[in-house]
Amino acid sequence: MKIGIEAQRLFRSHKHGMDIVVLELIRALQIVDTQNEYFIFVKPDEDRSCLLETPNFHVIEILGFNYIFWEQIMLPIYIKKYGIEILHCTSNTAPLFLSIPLILTLHDVIFMEKSIGKNTSSNYQKFGNLYRKWLVPRLVQKCKKIVTISEVEKVNIIKTLSLKEEAVIVIHNGVSRRFGVMMSNELIAEVRKQWNLTNDFFLLLGNVEPRKNVFNTVMAFASFAEKNAKLKLVITGLDLAFIKDILLKIGKEKLLSQFVITGFVSEKVLYTLYSEAKVFLYPSLREGFGLPILEAMAFGTPVVTSTISSMPEVAGEAAFLVNPFSVEEITFGMKSAYENYNLRQEKIALGYSRISLFTWQKTAEKMLCLYLKISATFDLQNQPVL
Repeated sequence: MKIGIEAQRLFRSHKHGMDIVVLELIRALQIVDTQNEYFIFVKPDEDRSCLLETPNFHVIEILGFNYIFWEQIMLPIYIKKYGIEILHCTSNTAPLFLSIPLILTLHDVIFMEKSIGKNTSSNYQKFGNLYRKWLVPRLVQKCKKIVTISEVEKVNIIKTLSLKEEAVIVIHNGVSRRFGVMMSNELIAEVRKQWNLTNDFFLLLGNVEPRKNVFNTVMAFASFAEKNAKLKLVITGLDLAFIKDILLKIGKEKLLSQFVITGFVSEKVLYTLYSEAKVFLYPSLREGFGLPILEAMAFGTPVVTSTISSMPEVAGEAAFLVNPFSVEEITFGMKSAYENYNLRQEKIALGYSRISLFTWQKTAEKMLCLYLKISATFDLQNQPVL
């Protein structure tokens, strides 16, 4: 069978969550399936080395001046050119007109919901959301199956798009085996020196989206840090001005020296920060899954995350769960994770057990079963009547 996988943004250097998910899925499929033939459709970009071809996995680069033209015009042309028999689109959207079975991974329907807080999206992001809002309700009616990444999100999708329960299947994300690998002393020393880090720092993956709850998290840390002068909060993905503005608004600008703003970091640096952090903070207001929870657990780092959305489904009892709307609760979660040694060790041990439930091999095996099932059903439906 010739299986097409849409991975348009896979080769970009600064990968986002969905890019990482499809990359890990494809790598796992390369291990679990050596029989079927795969065509990975991507847009040319800088990071071509992230995915290597194997005898039955072919990378096909398709030019296109924007992602809508690439998806709706160019991709169908190449699907026909290579005789693809089933297409899996991996990042919430897909060509609207296809003659072959379509599987869509719909990570979430956050783009269909009212924004939490002030809309900080760029014009490009706003246009993308308008495209998804128009396309997805029409698209889901044409899919053979919709895949999503958590039970919570399945409920959201069914409710938002008025679908039957059997139209949506949950296949959880996994955590890469690269997470949890011991980092070299040289790299640890280099990262510590670059940002003047001691043993006492928390880690937060920054994002300007209000649903990521950076404002409340910074407020909570500021409250805790006032009594812990040596403690720092490392924040990736944001610039200094963003954090300065929050501290000014809450009258805590004197604590700026306890915030380390790294901007975008490489994969190896992120692994090092995960492994060396005392506590990982992830009190988000809304997620489709929450993969960083498992990534931090793989490094033996205790996690403070939310009691709402998909976070409890992913974390189970292995994290410190807090109400993300309560600054006081987030602060208390930090305090428990940092100061309560016995509870901290218990959560770390539970975290190691928790990640074994979420592997990319399991994800790939379930996805392969779905490919085969959809293909068999389609073939049966299209057999001529004798």
